[in-house]
Amino acid sequence: MISYPISFHGASRASSGIQNEWKVTSSGLDTTCSVPKEFEGAGGAFSPEDFFLLSLQNCFVATFKVYAEYSRLSFDQLNVSSELIVDKNENLKPVMKACKLIIELSNPSDKKKADLLIKKTLENGFILQSVKTEIISQIIYR
Repeated sequence: MISYPISFHGASRASSGIQNEWKVTSSGLDTTCSVPKEFEGAGGAFSPEDFFLLSLQNCFVATFKVYAEYSRLSFDQLNVSSELIVDKNENLKPVMKACKLIIELSNPSDKKKADLLIKKTLENGFILQSVKTEIISQIIYR
């Protein structure tokens, strides 16, 4: 049984200048970040926007895998591609406006159950439900 609250930790180490990359660490894993070219940075490494998008995308993947496991739904492959739309809100401030998820599920053992679990995942994925960003999905069965 999962015991709450759960705590996750991360750290960043950066020098000045938007052209300079910085290091981030979480769960014992390290990677490099940068300000994206779209915001006049150097690009070439993960950006905060990349992490935001990947959090939404992989919330879907992880939650669906859990639901499928407990519901005894098998499948050959789950592929999710995504797009994050950053736009200005009514106050002309940049916001994470929408996230488009293209969900491809290959050979599910029960398509009706897969439909139900995809819907349940989109409605209950706790990271997906923790953001104001509109989540748009497209489902493709192979």
